[in-house]
Amino acid sequence: MAGKGKKKKRILFAIEIIVLLLFIGGLYVYGQISARMDKLVKNKVTESSGEQAAFDDSKIVTNDTAPKMTGYRTYALFGIDHRSKNASLGSENSDTMIIASINNDTQEVRLVSIYRDTLLNIGNGTYAKANAAYAYGGPEQAISMLNTNLDLNITDYATVDFNALTAAVDAVGGLEIPLSYAEMVHMNSYCKETSEETDKEYTPVELPDPKPEDEEAIYNIYHLNGVQVTSYCRIRYTASLDMGRTERQRKVIQMLTQKLKKAGLTTIFNIMDEVFPMVETSLTKTEILNMIPTLLGYHVDQTTGFPFNYKFSNARGSIIVADSLESNVKQLHEFLYGSSENYTPSQNIIDASAKIVAIVGGADKLQDEAPAVSEDDGTGNNEFFWQDDGSGGNAWDNGSGGYSDPNSGGTTGGDTTGGGDNSGGNTGGGDYVDPGTGGDNTGGSDNTGGGDYVDPGTGGDNTGGGDNSGGDNTGGGDYVDPGTGGDTGGGDAGGDVIQDEVIVDYESVEGA
Repeated sequence: MAGKGKKKKRILFAIEIIVLLLFIGGLYVYGQISARMDKLVKNKVTESSGEQAAFDDSKIVTNDTAPKMTGYRTYALFGIDHRSKNASLGSENSDTMIIASINNDTQEVRLVSIYRDTLLNIGNGTYAKANAAYAYGGPEQAISMLNTNLDLNITDYATVDFNALTAAVDAVGGLEIPLSYAEMVHMNSYCKETSEETDKEYTPVELPDPKPEDEEAIYNIYHLNGVQVTSYCRIRYTASLDMGRTERQRKVIQMLTQKLKKAGLTTIFNIMDEVFPMVETSLTKTEILNMIPTLLGYHVDQTTGFPFNYKFSNARGSIIVADSLESNVKQLHEFLYGSSENYTPSQNIIDASAKIVAIVGGADKLQDEAPAVSEDDGTGNNEFFWQDDGSGGNAWDNGSGGYSDPNSGGTTGGDTTGGGDNSGGNTGGGDYVDPGTGGDNTGGSDNTGGGDYVDPGTGGDNTGGGDNSGGDNTGGGDYVDPGTGGDTGGGDAGGDVIQDEVIVDYESVEGA
């Protein structure tokens, strides 16, 4: 009997040692992870001053009538491109915008990409492509844009750039990606620039010869490194446009998630060492550490893009218009939070939906197919801003339409594709015309440009714009001050528009 007792004690002692080692190992891992959490960027540095500007959640706007979802956590994920600043604002657009909804009970993660060219209210009555909100006011305004246009209550976010994705992919040993011929061509083209930006190497994918008859069909599966995967995620000039680009991004996130689940601690630590310094987030270290025990249980099964149903407007490049915003937002809530939720779009969404249709000139002006879009040429012609001036006018601020202020008289602006009858030319449109200027033909230049800014009191027909007197074929003209009588010398191509003391330069380069 004594022998059996000693044997039991030895077993119990061995178990205690194992538990102790596991506990110590757990503390070590926890300590390593905790230390690496300090590498997360909690603040952003403003380029103008170099001073730290902390994320200010008090600036986040939510729709008070939006439903408060229980049992879910919702985050905003942004991807920015340091190469392509919005020149007029001195900051980056968020060309990648993903809403992540986590079901606390099932640990299911659902991802929704917001198409970058979707026309939405980005804040303070300014309607623009959704990706411009980040450049206007950083993550606070970008989150507010999502909340107010989609009836959400997001307060937390994470932002990454090219370098972070490249480093993460390389840390897991690359990804196996199915590619079409068209994707190979565009990816190889992007790789040179991505390589220079990230200071990492790549080998171009060899194109099949002869070229396949269907260039859009998947040709083969290729093992890609970080530079190649990042370039793959940038492609938006295939037949699927931005819808295909966002789908590629979500596919890569799913693949990375699966690889991370199987990765060892060394790989995870390497990722944290390499990637975390490139991540800006509102989450605290404690919040992230509390999420770690359940991370391995997370699974990303369903993803999609927003809007679900859409059309296109050719006002200043290709604009995506939800058809309609309220019906799309209802589908969004069903996707993110389950169809069992009783959700009705708020009045805020209904009003915004009507405003968007009015801005593009009415539902009959929308198209089922996207206008022809070429790769960015550096002219900034795809920038698009419409500001609510509070008077009921259509305050275009995109260099191609016109401001039609109440009581100004005559035809001063035009429809969504340019000036109106005899006021803005065929495709470019007229100028900003302030109250009291009156008269037809006040601004518009010739075929593709805009004329001059005409201030109160300048009056008269053809004061600042017009052929041969107010800008050439490629842009707007000059600012005409009160009483000057117009500028007959013509302006620079793509000149400035001055509105509410904010200068918007339309020669800025939009990210590819």
